[in-house]
Amino acid sequence: MASGKPATGGGRRPKAALHAWVGALNGLQKLVDAPDTTLPGLLDDLATAYGDRPALMGEGETLSYRDLARVVRRHARWARCQGLAPGEVVCLLMPNRPAYVAAWLGLTRAGCVVALINTSLAGDQLLHCIAAAGSRRLMVDASLLPAIAAVMARLPPDFAVWNHADMETDAGPLDGMPDSEPAMAPPRPADRALLVYTSGTTGWPKAAVVTHARIAEWSFWFAGMMDATPEDRVYDCLPLYHSVGGIVAVGAMLVSGGSVLIRARFSASAFWDDVVEGGCTIFQYIGELCRYLSLTPPHPRERQHRLRLACGNGLSGDVWSVFQERFAIPNILEFYAATEGGVSLYNCEGKAGAIGRVPAFLAHRFPIALVRRDPATDEPLRGADGLCIVCAPGEPGEALGPLSDTPHGRRFDGYTDPEASARKVLHNVFNPGDRWFRSGDLMRKDAAGYYYFVDRLGDTFRWKGENVSTTEVASVLRAWPGVRDALVYGVAIPGHEGRTGMAAIVTDARFNLAGLHAHLVASLPAYARPMFVRLRDALDMTATFKPTKVTLAGEGFARSNDPVWFNDRAAGFVPCDAALLHAIMSGTRRL
Repeated sequence: MASGKPATGGGRRPKAALHAWVGALNGLQKLVDAPDTTLPGLLDDLATAYGDRPALMGEGETLSYRDLARVVRRHARWARCQGLAPGEVVCLLMPNRPAYVAAWLGLTRAGCVVALINTSLAGDQLLHCIAAAGSRRLMVDASLLPAIAAVMARLPPDFAVWNHADMETDAGPLDGMPDSEPAMAPPRPADRALLVYTSGTTGWPKAAVVTHARIAEWSFWFAGMMDATPEDRVYDCLPLYHSVGGIVAVGAMLVSGGSVLIRARFSASAFWDDVVEGGCTIFQYIGELCRYLSLTPPHPRERQHRLRLACGNGLSGDVWSVFQERFAIPNILEFYAATEGGVSLYNCEGKAGAIGRVPAFLAHRFPIALVRRDPATDEPLRGADGLCIVCAPGEPGEALGPLSDTPHGRRFDGYTDPEASARKVLHNVFNPGDRWFRSGDLMRKDAAGYYYFVDRLGDTFRWKGENVSTTEVASVLRAWPGVRDALVYGVAIPGHEGRTGMAAIVTDARFNLAGLHAHLVASLPAYARPMFVRLRDALDMTATFKPTKVTLAGEGFARSNDPVWFNDRAAGFVPCDAALLHAIMSGTRRL
């Protein structure tokens, strides 16, 4: 049990921080010593080593290491029997549960590439993600079949949909099939394994390529960074279709012989009972979850847990100390990493609010540069020599990471869209011919070397732990009759992480506000629906006839001279009057 004393000292001591870095490097050394390692190919050895120890634990569903290896092989054999060729893309649409992990491990074991589809999507968004994957195959949980049925007529005639439950029934007899029927050679590290969707900095979601090598690297790196052992159990309520909840948390525990306690979603009221009764030692967080917990009334079990570490990203400085001290969390490991690769940071010292620091002895291995940007274009500024300009300490700039084709250099595996991939690579940055990965994020670095997240560049903002594309939301708004134009941007709200959506729209006589609300509910997941709608006579344009949102975003929802409506989930759009505005600003009205 955790001590009743509040945690103090702001996190790990320097010696403990060094231990974390050494553990992570030792984890990578295992891949150097066994360069053909992949997570699906490792499962048989893990089953031999850990047998009946729990690997994945859900609500009414637990897979031991031996069970997991068997189910993964069942999926792989089924895929081969279906004639799925190595490299063929299969979309996966399932809720959080152990079977989800087994499904993508099994399909990738057979050489397939699995596109992890967001379970909140419907309609055009769902179709876009399927098309972006270049897939004509989809495995779906029965509970999510209605979303597929609603768009089935718009999918290609030869598009195949497999009910996961039916697959389990059909594949059962394959458990006893010898490995040579059909051949079960494991995938190679360089092979594509997953497509993980990220909105990046512009446009609709893009499918980022994740190789088997990257999955193995993340798994062993974080296992070492967290000092994971077979006695550890991570609490994972993050979406399994995201890289942190579905790859980092899962992979780090599996390669360590630990367990993953999977929950369908986050519940503040059930959290401490789950953590205590599940014997969890690690909590995989995003910052907003820590804020929610810090705002809840006292829970009788909130300090009776065995948590030794909270690991995640997005934990702001104002929540960090409250969360750590109230709940007696001994250590916090905050990190920053792009799904696509190229830039990563780790805060092993527990410096509240920082996303990481690169120790001097690793500066050559994890070089990061912050470069000045042109605020009018969001492009890097270049000096008279045509090269980028490094930011001074404390000055915000876009974070870049160097790219190299050498065996141990940093790679960018790109998206399924070549043009989108090209836009993420910056050339001739500090030397002619060099290439750097663009994170799309603004950061600043203090004099001590700690990095802090400032904001996202371009057409996205982050809300409820999800990246929201303003371009995508604006296109949905414009599709509603009577909306002549729309501009979407993120606005900060006191007491909340990230930014929520606000839309400035220009309408005509056909416009109906109640109808717009229903349209947004049908077309967008809850986190992407604008919280505020501002009605305008016209949108301001730049000299090149592009709508400008700098002034609108600066005014936010509280300083508008135009009518502003608030998105009340129960009542639809309601006027954002003085009383409601005060309630939102004071925090008495929760969003």
